[in-house]
Amino acid sequence: MISVGRPYLPNKKKLYHLLDKIYANTWLTNNGPLSKELRQKLGEFLGVENLLLCANGTLALQIAYKALGVRGKALTTPFSFIATASSLEWEGIPFGFSDINPCTFNLDFTLAESSLSSGGFDSIVPVHVFGNPCDVEDAEMVAERHNLKVIYDAAHAFNVKYKNKSVLSFGDASTLSFHATKLFHCTEGGAVVFKKKEDLETAERLINFGFDENKEIRGPGINAKMSEIHAAMGLAVLDDFHLIQERVQQIANHYRDELKDYFMLQVWNEGSSSNNSYFPIVCKSEEELRALIKEMNDKNIYPRQYFSPSLDTLGYSSHTSGKMLKSIEIASKIICLPIYPEMSDEDVKSVVRVLKK
Repeated sequence: MISVGRPYLPNKKKLYHLLDKIYANTWLTNNGPLSKELRQKLGEFLGVENLLLCANGTLALQIAYKALGVRGKALTTPFSFIATASSLEWEGIPFGFSDINPCTFNLDFTLAESSLSSGGFDSIVPVHVFGNPCDVEDAEMVAERHNLKVIYDAAHAFNVKYKNKSVLSFGDASTLSFHATKLFHCTEGGAVVFKKKEDLETAERLINFGFDENKEIRGPGINAKMSEIHAAMGLAVLDDFHLIQERVQQIANHYRDELKDYFMLQVWNEGSSSNNSYFPIVCKSEEELRALIKEMNDKNIYPRQYFSPSLDTLGYSSHTSGKMLKSIEIASKIICLPIYPEMSDEDVKSVVRVLKK
């Protein structure tokens, strides 16, 4: 079976060596030595400061909202995984959607600014969809004009750069997911990168029940810390990341060369790198999509319809005016092809053969 993805499993000896350290010091959670090591190494690897590890990517979003004091309406994209919207809903933050650029799949900030004219917004939550960086300069100008906080859902954008700078450096905060389906993972996990150190310090208290470094309670908090076992997996995977990225780059290049004349491909933000963690294609119609999925499934190939449905159709938000037609159309015709480091060359060719029939 060729699935859309497969969690990367590092060398057992490497992972067991790290687990032996946990057994030796009996430190399982609460900011242990492996969590500290992973936090430091990730900051250096990604080229960012003010990075905080969390239990998962959804909590990373929720912690970012809390640390930045987001209370008024938020504006976000309808073309994303459900966690982008549900994290706002869960926190009781009223929000609305604005439509996307149908070529990049990211928020169209010209449309977003029009949506913001109704007032009452205090934040925007753009998504770097499939790791494709948003137009961050436009986002910053819009945010400055309307006095907004910017929280990027960067779940797909691990190690992505824009103009030779980590895309995680933009906005007031950027969040990452280290779920097992991601290119870099900790089995479960996430992170927030803050622009300001004081916001990081607030978030450090929030993920630890409100306790500060002196063990004094400074306000309400929750338990959103990463465990040592998850940090061990992260350290083992990070050690192999150059190999992971090299292989998926090869697969993505092959797909792109073979399929560029058959399907619409995502238009990448100029000046940006790609981690190639996803490879979406857009069919000409929903009917073509259904037929293609059936044909692939018949040959034991299982792509996934990321992202469907368009989130504005789920009834989450009461602050959206009209349907997000571009998002709805793309969501009805898009699939992500199998891509993961263990795919063989023959697996990749099998996928292409079906698509080029």
